[in-house]
Amino acid sequence: MIIGYTAGVYDLFHIGHLNLLKNAKGMCDKLIVGVTTDDLVTYKGKHAFIPFEDRIEIVRSIKYVDAAVPQYDMDKLTMCKKLGASVLFVGDDWYATDKWKDYEKAFNEAGIRIVYFPYTKGISSTKINEALRQVRDEVKP
Repeated sequence: MIIGYTAGVYDLFHIGHLNLLKNAKGMCDKLIVGVTTDDLVTYKGKHAFIPFEDRIEIVRSIKYVDAAVPQYDMDKLTMCKKLGASVLFVGDDWYATDKWKDYEKAFNEAGIRIVYFPYTKGISSTKINEALRQVRDEVKP
């Protein structure tokens, strides 16, 4: 059985998130998804619009997801080992960065493959937030 793992904030869930989860599920027998806790989002210098409890329930309810778990820290390697995952799915914005080149070595040594998926063009939670800010600014009396 191939167990796959991916993680994210999944704030303002959109088609890009769904595409990643759908594609990941197509490459493994069991897909486990880590949902970033509110404390970790804040640690990264951001704030989630949707509370953690709601975000994990949304992710848990998606048909491609076999299990959703809290992601308390940035250590995806330890999480993969703990869950028995043999593949980690991430967005291709990390591909070939110095940080991820180092991660690839550590994951390779642990026998865990990293699969990079292309981001869905034209959509991101950041773009949705920016659009909402513009609309709200236009609506102010």
